[in-house]
Amino acid sequence: MKTKRAKANDEPTLGLEVELPGASAQNPLSITALTATIRELLETGIGEVWIAGEISNFRAPGSGHLYFTLKDETATLAAVMFQREAGRIGFALQDGQAVLARGTVTVYEARGQYQLQVAEVRTRGQGSLQQRFEELKRRLQAENLFALERKRPLPVFPEIIGVVTSLQGAVLQDMLQILQRRAPGIRIRVRGVRVQGTGAAEEIAEAIAAFSGAGENIDLLVVARGGGSLEDLWAFNEEIVARALAACPVPTISAVGHETDFTMADFVADLRAPTPSAAAELLTRDWTEWRETIA
Repeated sequence: MKTKRAKANDEPTLGLEVELPGASAQNPLSITALTATIRELLETGIGEVWIAGEISNFRAPGSGHLYFTLKDETATLAAVMFQREAGRIGFALQDGQAVLARGTVTVYEARGQYQLQVAEVRTRGQGSLQQRFEELKRRLQAENLFALERKRPLPVFPEIIGVVTSLQGAVLQDMLQILQRRAPGIRIRVRGVRVQGTGAAEEIAEAIAAFSGAGENIDLLVVARGGGSLEDLWAFNEEIVARALAACPVPTISAVGHETDFTMADFVADLRAPTPSAAAELLTRDWTEWRETIA
């Protein structure tokens, strides 16, 4: 491969001349060779850059390396910071944090994924999504939507349960299996919605409102989805969903994300379950145990 690198004073550019040997059906490139070529193009063509973005999907495993995503309004960029550089940060990284990151664009060849190998991080304050979350939380808290005196107890033996969640994925199936095992006589009504992306919050709020309508006769309502990043769970942080839960005439359970995830729905609902599966356990009493007690 022949390349021509941009001059040091030029703007970052990929104006490279590339000759790939064997790029034909008779003499094809291997995936390894092509990925190595792409890596060299990125590393020599872009070099070191400063990136402004908001942190999400932050992970800090025991290796000491840090893994996260940098994002803006329309795009995301995977980032890795190895242990040596991570030890020099001087402050804790967290989801929702707006930062400046200095690093080199490279390729993680095992996945064919380009990423920023970060050498330095500087804080820029709080990211836009986290800021919106905190502002809405303060406003709803001032209206007493999170007040303990608003929390209603769950019915001991609910007969009809409403569930608002996605029809795809394992969340619904896991909940149904637990409910069927613990309390097979319970009737379950499901309204399928999108649980992330544009329009998801509106669908969730409409489903909650529909279950709140006359003639539904449910004893309990559960909103649920699996874990994810702040962006993935954002529909459950929207004001329209929080107010729909607050207006629901029956007790509500928020079962959104993993145990460490918190959403606005968790604060408004009558009970927060750490996971959807835990919600199915919490809202039922094991019929076998009750039969033994009665006997």
